[in-house]
Amino acid sequence: MPLLDDATREAILARPRPVRALPIFPDASARKAPALGEARPEDDRWRPVIAVWEITLRCDLACRHCGSRAGVARPDELTTAECLDVVRQLAELGTREVAIIGGEAYLRDDWLDILRAIKHHGMLPTMTTGGRGMTRERAQAAANAGLFSASVSIDGDERTHDRLRGVAGSYRSALEAMRNLREAGVHVTVNSQINRLSAPHLDAILDRLIEVRARTWMLQLTVAMGRAADEPDVLLQPYDLLEVFPRLAALKKRADGARIQFLPGSNVGYFGPYEAELRGLRRTGHSTGCGAGRTSIGLEADGNIKGCPSLPSAGWAGGNVRDQPIAAIWKRAAALRYTRDRTVSDLWGYCASCYYADTCRAGCTWTTDVLFGRPGNNPYCHHRALEMQKAGKRERLVRVESPPGEPFDRGRFELVVEDDAQAPQGEMSP
Repeated sequence: MPLLDDATREAILARPRPVRALPIFPDASARKAPALGEARPEDDRWRPVIAVWEITLRCDLACRHCGSRAGVARPDELTTAECLDVVRQLAELGTREVAIIGGEAYLRDDWLDILRAIKHHGMLPTMTTGGRGMTRERAQAAANAGLFSASVSIDGDERTHDRLRGVAGSYRSALEAMRNLREAGVHVTVNSQINRLSAPHLDAILDRLIEVRARTWMLQLTVAMGRAADEPDVLLQPYDLLEVFPRLAALKKRADGARIQFLPGSNVGYFGPYEAELRGLRRTGHSTGCGAGRTSIGLEADGNIKGCPSLPSAGWAGGNVRDQPIAAIWKRAAALRYTRDRTVSDLWGYCASCYYADTCRAGCTWTTDVLFGRPGNNPYCHHRALEMQKAGKRERLVRVESPPGEPFDRGRFELVVEDDAQAPQGEMSP
């Protein structure tokens, strides 16, 4: 059965999006450097293979899923000199790829200088973009600066994409951006959000990818953070995974046939019957849990350092490059050590007793932290949904508190276990 019936889907598409004032950022002068722990030999074995760097929060879209509620620049974004020093420090730490994001990265005046520096230091420069302003001139300038690949966001058919991205015409702009980048010699990849509005269009998105000869397609579940928490009925319910995963497996076969690399994001999980098929390219052939602070590092435009760029700033920023070297934050900050030190004893709820607990460790930290205020119990799991179904049960998320409207904010959700097919369709709020 479809995730949403036609009438419910039409009602969501037709209604006005929630209107919020632009977010207010905390006073940077009040920033205090978190205390760093003692150096430990075990932290030397971890390196941030990929750095995902929000170089500005200025944006020309208003995406429904945006956790940072991007739109205006932070008041204290790093200077060009500070950015170039960040590049140097990342290279010294052993980073191999630096993906610049926003907001929208090209809205920062020195974005090409940053790309050149990444290339100069022997790292792979990539970016993620909504593509609204990726003109031929910008695409060629980025290619000349060393940009290797750009991931353009596509989230459904034209109407659905424009609704989710918040700007009419953004779908056509994204397609034009892909053409401009490819003509400039930049490798084109695509990323897509999976939610109740976009899920019916995944096959059509793949058709488009085949047409434009995209190299890679990355898919990620929309997470209940920032603007995404304003409209909870757009988000998947945990039991929706029972329909989504067979569809993903079929899409993977089609993508393989078209020589498009199919990459499930870190929150597309876990350990159901399609795990090896979806993640077979990994060395292990399966998920190995959250990579935040182990193989990835996230940077905010004001210099805050996190293990993952998607995590909320509060509680997950281990320090700031203006106060401490990146290597010290990476190795000694408790927030970045979290997944290195996490054990089964940190899990709770269903995940604590799961057969895969010691391997999975509840999967994506970000997904669960923004739902419940702490990680360790992840209802967005195919194995878990299947086990619930065998028992005649399913889990339903209910939003019990709205987010305040701040960058990287969250609402509060409760998890209801009920008899299968009991909940009203399309609802995640009381």
